[in-house]
Amino acid sequence: MRKICLLLVVFMQVACSSLSFSPYDIQVKKSCTAAPACFEKIQSAIDAAPTNSDKPYRIHIANGDYQEKITLNKNNLQLIGQDRTKTRLVFNDYAGIEISPGKNLSTPGTATLRVSAVDVRIENLTIENSFDFLTNDALVGDNPRKVNGSQAVALFIDVPSDRVLVRNVNILGFQDTLFVNSGRSWFDKVIVAGNVDYIFGNGNALFTQSEVKTVARGEPTNPHGFVTAPSTQINSEYGLTFLNCRLTRDASVPDYSVPLGRPWHPTSQFTDGRYADPNAVGKTVFVNTWMDAHITQDGWYSMSGTAKEGGRKNFLPEDSRFYEYKSKGPGASLNAKRRQLTSQDAAKFSRTAILGNWHP
Repeated sequence: MRKICLLLVVFMQVACSSLSFSPYDIQVKKSCTAAPACFEKIQSAIDAAPTNSDKPYRIHIANGDYQEKITLNKNNLQLIGQDRTKTRLVFNDYAGIEISPGKNLSTPGTATLRVSAVDVRIENLTIENSFDFLTNDALVGDNPRKVNGSQAVALFIDVPSDRVLVRNVNILGFQDTLFVNSGRSWFDKVIVAGNVDYIFGNGNALFTQSEVKTVARGEPTNPHGFVTAPSTQINSEYGLTFLNCRLTRDASVPDYSVPLGRPWHPTSQFTDGRYADPNAVGKTVFVNTWMDAHITQDGWYSMSGTAKEGGRKNFLPEDSRFYEYKSKGPGASLNAKRRQLTSQDAAKFSRTAILGNWHP
């Protein structure tokens, strides 16, 4: 009897210990019964988190579709999903929505998840903008139902963000899927899917062991789309860098139809007028990246911007910082238009060099 009692005591101690321990500070579920430690909305959990935690504050998100527009604006916050494909953050917004008479939402406002904080970690979930780009894209230009502003961001890394780690995450959309516009961000083992300029911005964004997938269009278009549109400032050493990644495609994407990128010079306000930023000399670099046959043989493309004297001007890829090193696969090509790094220059594009004093 005494032995049975001792075993029961040990069992209860172990059970209680396991029940009291959790690697997470708070839970998000579709149906909560453990308030106040559980919320049914992700934004509610973020709002309840401390403003400036001195250690990582971890929010666990259970499987389900969370139809929310989310702003993560607190430092040292982590969003950890239960399952990469079954924990889904989804919203349907696009730039052409009229939010007040004569004013549209604009590209930054479309994001499903907007990050505006430092020391952030996002892991094991899907972030999607579900705007029906394909139906809209298939409409003829004079169709009254056609939306002009079809930009629809899934994830927006906004100022003053820095040190944002995104790992084992699917980032899904069509046009302007991923907007990286601040500080350092590291995308590890992610999938980014889209078609037009679907990775863009002026941030220092590193992609490692990731799949970058070009998806369908609503109608045949040439070029079919563009992988990147960097607006890197000229004084920034790093822009969009891809190390050991794969550039893939939907079956409907034609061969030799998708440039690796084009230079985005955002229209900005200066003391002498409003025009394309001349200091946005974009930088995209692919190192040891496999490319399917949808990548064009020239590799890069031009992009127009607002001219200082009015009208439009064309910015050429040769005037940007576009480079490759040891690309492989049917989309790889060696020619004068696809500038190659030397082995010495390629060594500067290591993870430690790109992330600097950040060691996640």
